Amino acid sequence: VQIVESGGGLVQPGGSLRLSCAASGFTFSRYVLSWYRQAPGKERELVATITSVGGTTNYADSVKGRFTISRDNAKNTMYLQMNSLKSEDTAVYYCNAQYMFSATLKYWGQGTQVTVSS
Repeated sequence: VQIVESGGGLVQPGGSLRLSCAASGFTFSRYVLSWYRQAPGKERELVATITSVGGTTNYADSVKGRFTISRDNAKNTMYLQMNSLKSEDTAVYYCNAQYMFSATLKYWGQGTQVTVSS
């Protein structure tokens, strides 16, 4: 199993970034996918989730209207489009994949750093 995030970097406030999460080694389409983030000195928090069937999405209140989660099952890839970025969005962003029939079978990526600063 391999999960690799990419697309992080340094961006000015108000800017945009698109994160990608490429997965292999498991049946991608059967997993609920999520983005989490962890800022320095803070606990890891859930940012957005997309279901395995139907593609229903949910977002943390702090990112609603600014971030969009999506998935391409044919490419085994998930995305997070981040617009109108704020300094408080600075964090390491992690990809999580949880099997739709089990709460305990889940995988994590290594994370990608997003820094919002002028």
